[in-house]
Amino acid sequence: MSDGILVLTALDSELDVARAPAGFRVIFTGVGKINTTIATLQAIQIDKPKLVVNYGTAGKLNTKLNGLVEVSDVIQRDMNAEPLAPRGRTPYSPELDRLSSGRQGVICGTGDSFVTSTDPWLVDNSVDVVDMELFAIAQVCLRHGIPWRAFKFITDDANDFAHEHWTANVANGQDLFWDAMKGVKV
Repeated sequence: MSDGILVLTALDSELDVARAPAGFRVIFTGVGKINTTIATLQAIQIDKPKLVVNYGTAGKLNTKLNGLVEVSDVIQRDMNAEPLAPRGRTPYSPELDRLSSGRQGVICGTGDSFVTSTDPWLVDNSVDVVDMELFAIAQVCLRHGIPWRAFKFITDDANDFAHEHWTANVANGQDLFWDAMKGVKV
């Protein structure tokens, strides 16, 4: 039980656990919303954190972004239950349409696919970056009354070369992330 800050990231290639400051515990969730939901639930039940921080990599849709960005809001880019609800909305659960960290930042679209081309729906909904885990983390935190923050390191342009760029850049954001964590307190 840490009672401190829980850092959730998908893969050990994204973040070196040995660099975590005192009061921070790093858990690797695995890729995708289901793996992340399970890992997040287990971690918060054991650790009972005061704050959950997600760090991860992301593809960018907003061409002005580079480096490390903080996320203000997250949506599910792959929730599509039409005609029961418009794309991005969980039917009969409007509180899950858009989850907010309460911080200033970018809009993240989470889905269980690796984005390699422009999706007009994402552009129309002002999604800045795409990932595969954050919505799951934010939803578990919402359900358990735990505040969350998220930082994404831009690895690629979410295009035909995304997989090559992600592979080359997956570990390059951790210095920026740990620097951002220096001022974070619970």
